[in-house]
Amino acid sequence: MAESLRQRLKTRLALSGPMTVADYMSEALANPRHGYYRHRDPLGTQGDFITAPEISQVFGELIGAWLAERWQALGSPEKVLLVELGPGRGTLMADALRATRSIAGFHAAIDLHLVEINETLKQMQREAIGKYVAPHWHDGFASLPEDAPLLLVANEFFDALPIRQLQRTTQDWRERLVSLQGETLRFALAPGPSPLSALLSLTLQANAGAIAEISLPARALARDIGERIARRRGAALIVDYGYASPRLGDSLQAVAQHKVADPLAAPGEADLSAHVDFAALAQSAQSARAMSYGPTTQGEFLQALGIHQRLAALTQRADATQAAVLEGGVQRLIAPRQMGTLFKVLALTDLQSPAPAGFAAIEE
Repeated sequence: MAESLRQRLKTRLALSGPMTVADYMSEALANPRHGYYRHRDPLGTQGDFITAPEISQVFGELIGAWLAERWQALGSPEKVLLVELGPGRGTLMADALRATRSIAGFHAAIDLHLVEINETLKQMQREAIGKYVAPHWHDGFASLPEDAPLLLVANEFFDALPIRQLQRTTQDWRERLVSLQGETLRFALAPGPSPLSALLSLTLQANAGAIAEISLPARALARDIGERIARRRGAALIVDYGYASPRLGDSLQAVAQHKVADPLAAPGEADLSAHVDFAALAQSAQSARAMSYGPTTQGEFLQALGIHQRLAALTQRADATQAAVLEGGVQRLIAPRQMGTLFKVLALTDLQSPAPAGFAAIEE
């Protein structure tokens, strides 16, 4: 019988001692053999979770319109790198491309690149997207070409990037680690203060027991995207659940079969994620001389893009059952008690471009 990831982690912890939460997330999600994101289709009612593109076609259609508008804002260049980070089944990009077929010159300009490590999902993306534009695949952002302006979309990608967790004691901040106690994976604290506390902006409000989270990979990726946009021009749209400004609290969660699970119980068998610190992403991109807009809520963003008008156009051609499904999907995307408020949207652009659709113009 093949060794499970849990067994491998137990052996590693027994030999080398506790690991950071970030190292644990990396193994659980991206281990080449056992990682959760490597081989399965986690989406849909038969999977573990569902994302906005799977809820309503309108989501991808509006994102497509946003990307096309950004291409036009760049002067409609003959070539543009269209990139999606974590494309899932390809649903968002397929809807975006279908909705923009009539925009003269846009599809001819697209050089499509998808950042994906899951072979099962790559095949689904090929089938969904290939009828519009032939995609190229990458394991990460660093291998993308740099020969054209960048249009990038990342929907529920940053929440899966590894985080470090710090916990406040009566004396200082200490790193929260994953350790082995007997035969069980448990959380524990490092024996001394963490140098990462210098990156925290909420230290004065923290009482003993408070937890702070930092995603160094998320900050680095936002900086790399910002640097690419500043150098080659372009825009990025980041949609995820999280906070507009830093907050204290333990947001690490596991989801299996649409239910909350213990993050340490079954590594590699459940989705792991954490809330995104949008302020940190914006600051990282700005440090690379990119402009940031937002974050705004997903509900506000989609309504500003005309989701109600698009819904009305679709329901005119639908029967009663289809109309009910369409209306229910849109409400799930924008309602405050569903995805409308928890999910945020951040846009990044070069300094020369005008403010993007869905965001108020920056005041001089």
